[in-house]
Amino acid sequence: MIRISFRQSMSAGLLLIVVFLGWAGAHGWFLLEHFARQTRETGELAVQVSTSIQELAERTIDLERSARQYAVLHDRAVLDRFGAQARSALAAAARLDALESRPLGTLPGEWKHTVEMIDAGLHGPAPFAELPALLGRLSAINGELEQRGRRLVERRQAEGLAELDEGRLRFGTLVAASIAAAFLVALAMGWWLSRPIRAIENAIERLGESRFDEPVHVRGPSDLAQVGRRLDWLRLRLSELETERERTLRHVSHELKTPLTALREGVALLQEEIAGPLEGTQREVVDILDANARALQNHIESLLRLNAVSLGARRLHRRPVSLRRLFDDVVQDRELQIQARRLKVLSNPPPASGLLDGDKLRVVLDNLLSNAVDFSPDGGTIRLEGRIEGNRLYVACIDQGPGVAAEDAERIFAPFVQGQRPPPVERQGSGVGLSIVRELLAVMDGEIRLLSAGSPGAHFEIALPWTLAH
Repeated sequence: MIRISFRQSMSAGLLLIVVFLGWAGAHGWFLLEHFARQTRETGELAVQVSTSIQELAERTIDLERSARQYAVLHDRAVLDRFGAQARSALAAAARLDALESRPLGTLPGEWKHTVEMIDAGLHGPAPFAELPALLGRLSAINGELEQRGRRLVERRQAEGLAELDEGRLRFGTLVAASIAAAFLVALAMGWWLSRPIRAIENAIERLGESRFDEPVHVRGPSDLAQVGRRLDWLRLRLSELETERERTLRHVSHELKTPLTALREGVALLQEEIAGPLEGTQREVVDILDANARALQNHIESLLRLNAVSLGARRLHRRPVSLRRLFDDVVQDRELQIQARRLKVLSNPPPASGLLDGDKLRVVLDNLLSNAVDFSPDGGTIRLEGRIEGNRLYVACIDQGPGVAAEDAERIFAPFVQGQRPPPVERQGSGVGLSIVRELLAVMDGEIRLLSAGSPGAHFEIALPWTLAH
C-alpha cells in the first residue's frame, strides 16, 4: 500500500489548486488574445473597405469628368487620362472583390464591368449615347458599396462583441468551476490532514491527563502515522513510569510509616512512664520527640494526599452544579470547627447553576475555608462570597486573621510552605492546601489571587470559566 507523507499531501493539494486556477488564468489569457486579434482584424478590414470604397468614389468623379470631356472634345490626351484613372480604380475594386467570402457580393465586379463598358464605348467610332446611363449606374454602385461596407463593419463588430460576451460567460463559468474545484481540494486536504492532527491532539491530551489505557492510533500521512506510533510508545513508557512512581511512593510511605508507628508507640510508653518515671528535662525531650513524630506523620499523609489529588486533578468531570448547594455543603463540612471557635460564616453564593467540576471546586472551597477557620480569631467572621461576571465565576474567601505577609504572597502557594504570620491557635497544617487549590484551578482553567498581601485579614479570590447550565 502506497503511503504519502504530510509534505507530499500538502504539495499535491497545492499543486491541484495551482492547476485549476492556472487553467482558468490561461483560458482567460487565450480569450483576451483572441479578442485582441479579432479586434485588430476587424479594424484592418474596416480600414481596407472604407479606404477602397472612398477611393472608388473619388475615382468615379474623375472618370465621369474625363468621360464627359472626351465625349465633347474627342481629345486623345483626355482619353489616356481616363484610362489611367480607370486602371487605378479597377485595382481598388479588385481589392474589394478579393476579400475573403466576398462580403460585398457582386458589387465590385459590377463596378469593374461598368467601367470596362464605359472605356469600350469611349474607344468606339460612333458617339457613345449610353454614357450618361453607365455613369449613373457607376454612382449607384458606389452608394450601394458604401452602405454594404458600413453594414459589413458593423456586423463584424457585433459578431466580435457577441463572441466576446460568449467567451466572457464561458470564462466566468470556468473561473467559478476552478474556484469550486480548488475549494473542494482544500476541503479534502483539510479533512485528510485534520483527522490525524486531531487524533494526535487527543492522544497528547490523554497523556497529559494520565490516561494511559487507550492505545494511540493515527491514520493518515505516513509521517503523521509515525508520530502516532511514537506517541503510543511514549504512552507505554509513561504508563510504566507512573506505575513505578506509585509503587515507589507506596513502598516509601509504608517503609516510613511502619517505623514511625513504632516510634510513636515508644514515645507514648515513655509519656505514660511505663518504663519508669521521667524527670523534667526527660519529659521535655519526650514531648519534643512526640511533636516531631506527629509532624512527620502529618507530612507523610499530606504527601500521599497531594499525590492523590495530582492524579485525580487531570480529569475533568463537568456537570450541572448548584452554587448555593455547593457553598452550603462546604460550610456544613466544617460546622464542628466553626462552632468550636465560635466563628460566624457569611455565605453569599450566586443563585445559579453552571457546568462545573463540582468535586474539584468543592475541594478548592474546602481548603480555603479550612485555612480561614484556622487563622480566624475566636468569634471572628468569615465571608464566602461569589459573583458571576460575563463568562467568569469569582469566589472570594475573606477572614479576620493576621493575614499574609507581603514576602509570602507567592511562596504560600508552593507545597509544604507556610506563612510567617502564625495563626491565633496552634494548628497541625502541613502547607499543602493552597498548592492543591492552585493545581486544581489550573486544571479547570482557573486561577487564585491573594488580594490582601501585607494587610490584616486574608482575602483570597478564585476565578474560573462559567457556563450556565440549562
